[in-house]
Amino acid sequence: MEKINYRSYIKIRVSLKVDASTIFKELETSLGINSPSFSTVKRWDKYFREGGQDLEDDPRSGRPATAVTSDNIERIRQLIEEDPRVSYKYIEAETFISPPAIYIIIHDRLKLRKLASRWVPYELTDAHRAQRVEACRENLAKYSKEGGRLYDIITGDESWIYHRKIERKASNYTWVAEGQSPGTVVRRGRFEAKTMITVFFKSSGVLLLDCMDEGETITSKYYLKNCLKPVVRVIKQQRPTSGTKNMKILHDNAKPHIAKEVKKYLESEGIEIIRHPPYSPDLAPCDFWLFDLIKKQLVDAQDAQSLKRQITAILESIPKEEYLKTFQKWIERMQLCINNDGHYFEHLIKKNE
Repeated sequence: MEKINYRSYIKIRVSLKVDASTIFKELETSLGINSPSFSTVKRWDKYFREGGQDLEDDPRSGRPATAVTSDNIERIRQLIEEDPRVSYKYIEAETFISPPAIYIIIHDRLKLRKLASRWVPYELTDAHRAQRVEACRENLAKYSKEGGRLYDIITGDESWIYHRKIERKASNYTWVAEGQSPGTVVRRGRFEAKTMITVFFKSSGVLLLDCMDEGETITSKYYLKNCLKPVVRVIKQQRPTSGTKNMKILHDNAKPHIAKEVKKYLESEGIEIIRHPPYSPDLAPCDFWLFDLIKKQLVDAQDAQSLKRQITAILESIPKEEYLKTFQKWIERMQLCINNDGHYFEHLIKKNE
């Protein structure tokens, strides 16, 4: 259908007091993919309701400069201030300004660009940011210099792993033919099978992989019995002469990690606890590196045992030098945290990659 024809149809339906949404649906039913957009229907609906009669477009010079006026710039600025997520189509429908002119106003005059909002793990307060900076400075003073002995640091954490893998949204896009519907991905249910894993490693490789049995919970007693004590045994086997002498542990502030009996046990073994600021997964090697690496490589698992076999194979496939690199990245991240006044800094890392 020619533009003049559907505009004539809109004009007639407006005269019969039919609303824009109904007119759009009628045109879509009749014309399918050749129907005008809703913003176009809405624009002409408004034009005819306000007394407009012409069915032809206003003459254009080939460039949208005539629409780039101070009044139009201000109108668009106000629309964007009211709703930073406003679309081109909405601006066009509200202002009757052509898309090329809208583009010039937004990008050349207002100097704006549309970016996705950044996800952050937590809403940091001034106190949290100060703690992050203070902890990073303290740790850098100890471990960033030569002889800081990153080799003596062990780190570990827990994470839930679902048995059924769901790809990230970007990887779910598929090519489909005209008229064909895309595939579907079922959301995870509340009680979908998952297993809590705990991994400990040092600069030379993995020390422990623990998969918690169904029905268990991570408590200080569980953490001691199934995680810390087995890790200490492995260290003593690897270092029969020095044992845990000069060893340090980096783990977060989860309640089982900071329980009195845990601190007492680590002290009895001569293991120093490295300060880790609250709300800081970006400064925990398991969180900023290992768990994401594991989850990307997993496939669907039938049960906890098959999941453990997969994770074991993934851990064994990681080159040993990558573990040392991760501790070096931990040093770099602490400096980034200081430079960024305690704010999250992942976007700075991705920008430089």
